[in-house]
Amino acid sequence: MDMGRLIEFVSNHWIMSSGLFIVALLLIQDLFDIAFRKYKTISPAESVALLNDDRTILIDVREPQEFANGHIENARHIPFARLDEKFYELEPYKDSPIIVTCQQGTRSKEVCKKLIKRGFTQVYEMHGGMLAWQDMKLPIRKKK
Repeated sequence: MDMGRLIEFVSNHWIMSSGLFIVALLLIQDLFDIAFRKYKTISPAESVALLNDDRTILIDVREPQEFANGHIENARHIPFARLDEKFYELEPYKDSPIIVTCQQGTRSKEVCKKLIKRGFTQVYEMHGGMLAWQDMKLPIRKKK
């Protein structure tokens, strides 16, 4: 295909060409994020193995109502919206393994990035969040 025909196609189908360009750009951005992130993504089963180490801290960043409906034993509840004001609670654990979870695994990614920026060295995101934990029939505790 020569360049002239490509330019003609793009100019005649500019909406479709723009959509293709945007999707390609987003895919490339996602690949770079995965390749260069400094935290690890682990499954709920891998989280259980890591939680067997007494130094491991589990942070649940869900909203209070979500946390009250069921959470992992010994999870520290720090809602996503209050994370910046609660970092002082986590400072002593900068070199400890830290697992971050939320409901589906979307908020935890942002928390992991913030922890890495603040110098935490062993940060893990639990893939799929509490939904994945419950899908595997792992134990939860309800707040009383």
